[in-house]
Amino acid sequence: MVAAAWGLHTAAAHDPAPHDGAHDLGHLRRVWLNAQRIAAATVETVDLETLCAAAFLHDLVNYPKDSPQRALASLHSANDAVTLLREAGFPDDKLDAVHHAIHAHSFSADVAPRTLEAAILQDADRLEALGAIGLARMFYVSGAMQRALFDANDPLAQHRPLDDRAFALDHLEVKLFRIVETMNTPAARTIAGERAQFMRDYRDQLLSELR
Repeated sequence: MVAAAWGLHTAAAHDPAPHDGAHDLGHLRRVWLNAQRIAAATVETVDLETLCAAAFLHDLVNYPKDSPQRALASLHSANDAVTLLREAGFPDDKLDAVHHAIHAHSFSADVAPRTLEAAILQDADRLEALGAIGLARMFYVSGAMQRALFDANDPLAQHRPLDDRAFALDHLEVKLFRIVETMNTPAARTIAGERAQFMRDYRDQLLSELR
């Protein structure tokens, strides 16, 4: 199951941002690991076949952060995933579930998950924005978009508006810390809280070094 989904992604992904290290094959592996951890802590029955397919195919189409099509990436990924899975002989009765899970995973698409598998995939993907991995991805994306690490004169934005389009560190308050409250499952909420605390500790250490 894992090998088949992985093979479909690597064979068919058409990525307009092919050097996006924040959405590479390692990201797919980690999302699947996150999803399994959440599923294992869930009392309800989880369809792992649907979840696995959705996890490995959720980023088939990956538009840059500043692309006007960014909000459509998950829908386009879902459409392409269903086409690939149907050709590969994936069960027809699970295709709608895979499509919905992929469509709903994206923050920018703003689609509410209607199934347990969709809720788990959304949580698993959002966990990638938190903790040590989240910090690495935040600075990677900010650097690729030529944004400064932080405002040297006012890193906490105490005397200016937050602006994560200009300063990477501002993204913690603008978006990332808020992700904890969007988690759908208790297991993901616990993990997210721990990872967010790590990010706060990192920010405190950064500020202490600036002093």
